[in-house]
Amino acid sequence: MSFANFHRIIQKNDTVVLYVGIDNLYTLEVTPSIKNKHGSDVPNIFQTVYGALRVMDLVGKEFGTRVQLTRGWATVLYPTSELWTLTLPHRTQILYSTDIAMIIGRLNIGPGSVVCEAGTGSGSLSHAILRAVGTTGHLYTSDFHEERVKTAVSEFSRHGLGERVTVSKRDVFGEGFGAGDGSADAVFLDLPRPWLALHHAVNAVKLTGGRICSFSPCIEQVSKSCLAMESLGLQTITTLEVLVQEMSVRHTDVPVISIVPDNTPWKSQLKDVTNVLQCNNNNKRLKLDTSQADTTDGEEANQSSEMSDEKSAVERTGSSTEVGMETSNNTA
Repeated sequence: MSFANFHRIIQKNDTVVLYVGIDNLYTLEVTPSIKNKHGSDVPNIFQTVYGALRVMDLVGKEFGTRVQLTRGWATVLYPTSELWTLTLPHRTQILYSTDIAMIIGRLNIGPGSVVCEAGTGSGSLSHAILRAVGTTGHLYTSDFHEERVKTAVSEFSRHGLGERVTVSKRDVFGEGFGAGDGSADAVFLDLPRPWLALHHAVNAVKLTGGRICSFSPCIEQVSKSCLAMESLGLQTITTLEVLVQEMSVRHTDVPVISIVPDNTPWKSQLKDVTNVLQCNNNNKRLKLDTSQADTTDGEEANQSSEMSDEKSAVERTGSSTEVGMETSNNTA
């Protein structure tokens, strides 16, 4: 009964959501016993990754209380349509909160609204619509699968929503929605061929105007539905795709640049360029000075070598003359 009548203290037969972790949420019925897979009644003891919980021990505690498990802790949350979407037993593919929010907003569903839904499925969208219409509105939902219809009726009754919803097994293509012509504020279609049910949807909305939404996973279905809407005279036809983007936030240290008149980035770069040019010029000057010094040393070495050669030649010439003179004297 938790969905319909808000209360702070957990009572017997309530539906609660057990929060163990961000990816570990479970829906529990606060009852003394449950049916096992063999159909026998067994004590209602729920097993988690952190140990067991005796569900009846929750009676008398407040929603939001942290309860102890065998090897850890868990938090008991009040059930909402969003939490039910995350924890419900899947009988079909379901709509999630992102698409549900867009659908309810675009259909302008609010307290007192009368809504027709084709394709009950697992009841994810149905619970959100029932919360939106409040106690003064009503939901007419239908499904062609008899077992799913029975399960949905049982869930709505356990959640205290049975008076706000009419669940029926019907073929909406041939039978319509069961709400009566001109009584609905909004119509939602979750069908494989929604264009075949559009004429019933047009008849179901109020004469003063209403809104129709079709949810389709394939662009071919969207194209055919839009063409059928145009042929029926519907106006302001729009097609939307809702995408979710997760953001990862982390801390990063970034060095701070000191913004000082003498230390602005462009001046710093200019100084660096000037220093490089000066270094290059100094290197060129150094190379030039070195080459000139090498040239001077080479010329001096060449001059010294030439002087040494001339001196040696003179000495050799003088010696020969002297020997010749001595020879001449001896001969004489």
